[in-house]
This record gives sequence, C-alpha cells and structure tokens, in this order.
Amino acid sequence: MAHLTDTLTTRQMAVFEFIRDKILARGYGPTVREIGENFQISSPNGVMCHLRALEKKGLLHRVRKADRAIARAIELAPEILAESKGLPLAGTVAAGMTTLAWEQSERVDFADMFNKKNLFVLKVTGDSMIEAHISDGDFVVCKKQKTAQPGQMVVAQTPEGEATLKYWFPESHRIRLQPANSSMQPIYVKEANVIGVVVGVVRNLN
Repeated sequence: MAHLTDTLTTRQMAVFEFIRDKILARGYGPTVREIGENFQISSPNGVMCHLRALEKKGLLHRVRKADRAIARAIELAPEILAESKGLPLAGTVAAGMTTLAWEQSERVDFADMFNKKNLFVLKVTGDSMIEAHISDGDFVVCKKQKTAQPGQMVVAQTPEGEATLKYWFPESHRIRLQPANSSMQPIYVKEANVIGVVVGVVRNLN
C-alpha cells in the first residue's frame, strides 16, 4: 500500500484512513456528512474534492447510480482490501463486565472460515463460560444482530455501555444473563441489548 499513499497530502491521508477504518469496522463507508463533521469541512464540495483525489490515486472508488455518487457506496481498492483481510478485533469481552472498543484498527484473520461482513471477533477474559468450553484468552466469533432466542449465547450490552458474554434469557420483568460456570451466579438486569450472537469459538492454546 506504501506506493499508493506516497503521493497523498497529510489531509488526504487522514481522510483516507478515516474512510478505510469505517469500512473495515462496520462494513460500509462513511457518508459525505460524516467525513465533513469529522474533519470540520463545512462544504460537501470540499469533501468531494478529497474523494475524487483519493479515487484518482487508486485508493478507493465510488459506485455510481444515475451518474451520481452514492454517499455510502465508497469502496476500497482491491489492493487495500488485500492488506486488510480478516475480522475487526472489537476489544475484549469479560466474564464480568467491560466496554467495547469498536474503532480499534487491529484485526484478526481467520481467512475464509469466518470472512463475512456481518461478523466480528472478541477476545474472552475470565472463566464464566468455561463449561461451554470457552476459556480465558479464547476468541468468540459473533454475528451482528439485535435479537436473540432464549438460551442463545450472546454478547449483551447494558445501557451503561458494559458488555458481557452470557446465555440470554429474557424473563417477565428482567433479563437473566446466565454464565456457563456452576460456581457463578446469573446476572440480572432490567435492560440490555443484544450486540451479537456467538457463531464460533477459536481456542487459544498458548
């Protein structure tokens, strides 16, 4: 990628990195408005100038419909994608509570096995899911979705932004987040959101 970015100005490089990180982290590019707000560019034309420059220099291209650029259809050039293979490492998820860090640039590559846009990876800390054969240091592969069936293993997030890996059991006036460790008690919360459902586990044998 070095030869593609050699001719970029400092500003163009910053815009490119912002676009690249958004695409890799969430699966689609930022809008013109998002770019403008991030870089305090008040005019959409100012943002478009940067996009045209990056497109001309081969770093990205924009899918067009009816001869007009679609804001969210910014795609990375194949060379950039080839160097950005893998799933976003969104942070660590504790057996207790922790916070997620969606903007991390570090990535974990499990090749074609889990290479889908709606998946993400979390590294497990703690031993609350040990009876489900998920140990401290393992990686869980999660499918992004906002709903889950009772009994599914999920990454759940509280309104305070804390996230935990547990079995999901909605009850009448609360939600039970059930660990897979007979020595631990369930966590009961009034509100929680499903961030993703676990679809795979990668064991860390180190």
